[in-house]
Amino acid sequence: MTIQRLPGNEDLPLPRYMTEHAAGLDVFAAVGQEVSIFPGQREMIPTGLAIALPEGYEAQIRPRSGIAWKHGVTLVNAPGTIDADYRGEIGILLINHGDQPFVVRRGDRIAQMIVQRVCRVQWDVHPELNPTGRGDGGFGHTKK
Repeated sequence: MTIQRLPGNEDLPLPRYMTEHAAGLDVFAAVGQEVSIFPGQREMIPTGLAIALPEGYEAQIRPRSGIAWKHGVTLVNAPGTIDADYRGEIGILLINHGDQPFVVRRGDRIAQMIVQRVCRVQWDVHPELNPTGRGDGGFGHTKK
């Protein structure tokens, strides 16, 4: 897969797996100076990276469980999707659901990236759908 470090970000590590069996690559903050995210606020955090995914693949940006648990910080649009035809800088949209300001520093691990295949569908329109035991039961309809 092709990756580009945007100018001025040569000091930052590329996304990487932090353990032998990790599913996601940790992504690092490319902020020029500290960014404080106050409770209830959101900030777009740059990564200093752009990628070229092969056709038929996507990259999902997911929260890091450690900062979600310890600080209440997660992604506004979890998971975020990077399409195979996007060539701009990857930005991480963090939101602070905690009760204290959260400070992002250059090089902090702020999200995870998972690259996977995409299944594309073609719709086959029918006047009715085949029946199931669940039918059209929605949120909270099951009783156990």
